[in-house]
Amino acid sequence: MDIIKTLAEELKLTEDQVTKTVALMDEGNTIPFIARYRKEVTGSLDDITLRALEDRLNYLRKLDERRAEISAAIEGQGKLTPEITDALSKAVTLVELEDIYRPYKQKKKTRASVAKEKGLEPLALLIFEQNDTYAGTLEELAAPYIDEEKGVTSAEEALAGASDIIAENISDVAEYRKELRDFAFSFGVITTKQAKDEDSVYADYYDYREEIKKLRPHRVLAITRGEREEFLRVSLELDRDTALSKISSHVITNPKSPVCEFISRALADSYDRLIFPSVEREVRSELFDNASEGALKVFSDNLRKLLLAAPLKGKTVLGYDPGYRTGCKLAVVDKTGKVLDTAVIYPTKPREETEKSRKVVANLIKKYGVDVIAIGNGTASRESEQFIADSIHELGFDTKYTIVSEAGASVYSASKLGAEEFPDFDVTERSAVSIARRLQDPLAELVKIDPKAIGVGQYQHDMKQARLTEALDGVVEDCVNSVGVDINTASHSLLSHISGINATAAKNIVTYREENGEFTSRAQILKVPKIGAKAFEQCAGFLRVSGSNEILDNTGVHPESYAIAKSLLSTFGYTEEDVKSGNISALRAKATIRGTAKLSEELGCGEPTLLDIIGELEKPGRDIRDSLPPPCLRTDVLDIKDLKPDMLLKGTVRNVVDFGAFVDIGVHYDGLLHISEMSDKYIKHPSEMVSVGDVIEVRIKSVDLTKNRIALSCKNMVVVE
Repeated sequence: MDIIKTLAEELKLTEDQVTKTVALMDEGNTIPFIARYRKEVTGSLDDITLRALEDRLNYLRKLDERRAEISAAIEGQGKLTPEITDALSKAVTLVELEDIYRPYKQKKKTRASVAKEKGLEPLALLIFEQNDTYAGTLEELAAPYIDEEKGVTSAEEALAGASDIIAENISDVAEYRKELRDFAFSFGVITTKQAKDEDSVYADYYDYREEIKKLRPHRVLAITRGEREEFLRVSLELDRDTALSKISSHVITNPKSPVCEFISRALADSYDRLIFPSVEREVRSELFDNASEGALKVFSDNLRKLLLAAPLKGKTVLGYDPGYRTGCKLAVVDKTGKVLDTAVIYPTKPREETEKSRKVVANLIKKYGVDVIAIGNGTASRESEQFIADSIHELGFDTKYTIVSEAGASVYSASKLGAEEFPDFDVTERSAVSIARRLQDPLAELVKIDPKAIGVGQYQHDMKQARLTEALDGVVEDCVNSVGVDINTASHSLLSHISGINATAAKNIVTYREENGEFTSRAQILKVPKIGAKAFEQCAGFLRVSGSNEILDNTGVHPESYAIAKSLLSTFGYTEEDVKSGNISALRAKATIRGTAKLSEELGCGEPTLLDIIGELEKPGRDIRDSLPPPCLRTDVLDIKDLKPDMLLKGTVRNVVDFGAFVDIGVHYDGLLHISEMSDKYIKHPSEMVSVGDVIEVRIKSVDLTKNRIALSCKNMVVVE
């Protein structure tokens, strides 16, 4: 297989692009570094495309490795032919390769292998020749193979053994299996039945059937989980007569032969006993893998949006972790995230110390000038929100509050990292700090948590965990590097996601900072143990040194391009002091008038690099998240009983899944905005319309108080007085 050509065709890139990008990857460059600082080489491929290329490259290389292994194994048996070599070279999936290898694999004991041990293979091959005439009946044909010492006591036993061999030989033909898999994906039906006599969340699938070609990925995942939890029996329905006819057209080479009926019976046995069960497993496995990849993409997109949510900068925040019996844990953090104070209150059942709790909250707000209260959305969130809203009104404070997803906060609180960061706090106090900080800077806080625990996916626990971890770690890495970090304030958990820096190097950076004081330049990074020239090349552009005398150290300009940046400034009469004072607003216009293509040639760099440098010089130390909409802050609370059909409300998208989006409208229970209610026009996926963190206006479609379900719509947005 020509991997470069295949990648170029699949990803709609040029072969030159792919060749050069693969070379960069093989040289040990990270995806963030390639995406940001090697645009001229890749043709400005973004990190998402680069991840897709890397994933596919790894798969195709594994495919080639397996192809070579299979070829060597068959050759070792002395059975490799030009036809097999050609078939192996044309296989484009691991399943196809394994189908080709199937006849040559060392099999466990089967009915066919037993028959071969009894010396019946020559009989099977003789019958399968399908001659026009045979001397005598099938029984007479089988008579010479009767051998009581080998356990063949009659012609009937000999023919049964021959049938088993023919059945297995038919099942081993790769082309037949591929044809039946294709047939199943085009015309197969998945059916599910109730397996337990009890109600469950899988009730919709207790008597369900749907064509495979119409089966949505989230249904595949739901069905698979229901089967694993033994609530469902799942099967594939495929027209048996049509399937047999397809194989028969290949197997029966001489319809006039008197053995055709015998071979047809062997074919039916092969299909029922060997081929169909195997094809069913393969089809369902591929359905699950495809659905998982789709869910993984949704999860990755959601995670990316959540991590890159706008930070609430310059605010003192009171983190509020709701609870009942153990109380509600509070933590005040200042504008930099430093913990100022903690407390525990009991405004909820069973103690309901409302007034006492209100005094504690009031004292904290007054003492530290709390701007915003971040309330976790877990247990007792509804009552806590009501308590805070009432307290704000009663006390006359300007303080606002917002609901923050606390998914993963308990994971962080009980983690080794949480214990290292706050050794004197219990897990609930750490959780309150995490809730406050994830409002101030979602990225810096959420990187401390396993991405799988953040709760913005669907069926993530059902996916292949290694694949899920690999993909989500890639998203975290891309997000952290796209924002960049201040090397003098970043935690080692945040630094460990920077291009070229592993966990050991990240801890070494923090240790060096603690022992030697703040970094004063990017060049100083090379003094940190485990940071060599290659690591420095990969990480330097993503690390900011805000206190450096070199203004470029606080930008996304890579040190390798400092000379270019300074030449650019000099060309138009600017200095680095102008950059510091923000006095270069005309730089882009001047460069455009000069011609960026011509200018980049004069400066000895590519045009994409030149444009990136101009952007960094215009806004040194900029945060790409600052242009995003801020979190939705509230001062009052609604009850689900207050909701009426056709009410218009603003809400925050908390999660996007295949069938819609869950939206927080301020009533504790997220409403479901189904895909069919998102737009008057047809859309294939909810992500075309909304993303995690979006603040949108929705209409109440219906409310089910018994199940606490809220249906939302973005259609027919007419305000009802």
